[in-house]
Amino acid sequence: MATARRYAIFGTVGALLLGAAVVAWLALRPDASAGPCVVVNGPATIREVNEASGLAISRRNPAVIWTHNDSGNDAVLFAIDGNGTLHGRTRVPIRTRDWEDVSFGPCPSGHCLYIADIGDNRNARQRVQIYRVPEPAVGDAETAAPEVFNATYADGPHNAEAMFVIGTALFIVTRDRTGGLYRAVIPETDSHDLRFELLGQLGIVPVTDAETSTDGKSVVVRTSHEAVLYRTVDLSRGIIAPILRVPLDGLKEMQGEGVALDGNMLYLASEARAWILGAKILTLRCTIVTSISSPVATARSCSTPRMGQTAAQGMASCY
Repeated sequence: MATARRYAIFGTVGALLLGAAVVAWLALRPDASAGPCVVVNGPATIREVNEASGLAISRRNPAVIWTHNDSGNDAVLFAIDGNGTLHGRTRVPIRTRDWEDVSFGPCPSGHCLYIADIGDNRNARQRVQIYRVPEPAVGDAETAAPEVFNATYADGPHNAEAMFVIGTALFIVTRDRTGGLYRAVIPETDSHDLRFELLGQLGIVPVTDAETSTDGKSVVVRTSHEAVLYRTVDLSRGIIAPILRVPLDGLKEMQGEGVALDGNMLYLASEARAWILGAKILTLRCTIVTSISSPVATARSCSTPRMGQTAAQGMASCY
C-alpha cells in the first residue's frame, strides 16, 4: 500500500508539473496575429546583432533590410533579410555617441541612409548628429565618408530613438511622455546645421522607432505596445491622424525596438536578453488602407513646406 501511495503521489506531482509547464508555454507562446496583421515569419534570430535598434528597407539591394546595434557598439550596418540571415557587414567611418536609428531617404546622389545619433538619456546634449551616406551595396566593406549634420531642438535637448525622412525633411519623434514630433528641413545651401521645431505630439509612448514606407505613402511609428500608421501627407503638415493601429503585446517580443514597412509587410525587431543571444525579427502581413481621408486633413489646405523653411513658416500655409 505504501508503494502504491508513493506512486500515486509521484503521478499527481508529475501531472501538476506537466500542467504548469503547459500553462507557462501557452503564456509565452506569441499570438499568430496582431489586429489587422498576421505573422508570416519569425521570430527569427539576427546573428551578431543583439540590439536591433532601427530598421530600414534597402532600395538598392533586393530583399535586404539594414539594421544596427545600439550605442556602445562599433558603427556597423548589417544587411539582413526577413529570416534574420546576415548577408553583409558595412562599417561606417564615424564614432557615434548614441546611435538609435537608421532610415532610408532621398539625397542628391540618389538613395541614402540616414544614421540618427540622437539618443540623450539625460537630456544634456546641446547638439545631436545625423549622418548621411549613399546606400552601400551588400558586401561593401565600408560606406563613403558621411555628411555630418549637427542638429538642435528649438526648445532644448530631448531624448529620442526614432527618425524618418520625407523628401528633404527629417523628422524626429522624442522618447518621452508625449511623443513629440519635430521637423527640420535640409537647407539648399552648404550649411549642415539643422534646427528641429515642434510640429505636434503623437501621444504614444515610449516611441522606439519610426520609418517611412517604401511607397512613401505612410509612416509607421512603434512603441513596445503598438505600431501606428500615419499618412505622410498628414505628418509632414503636423496633422496627427492615425490611420491604423496594430497591437503588439500578444507577439511577446523580448523588447520591441525596430520597425519598417514594405508594402503590406510589417517588420518588427526586438533586442536580445542576457540569456538569449541575437536580436529577433518578425514579419507580419497587414491589411492596410492608406486612402483614408482624415477629417482634420480635409478641413485644411496645406502645401508641403519648401526646402529651407522653418516649421513655423511651413505650418503657416495650413491656416
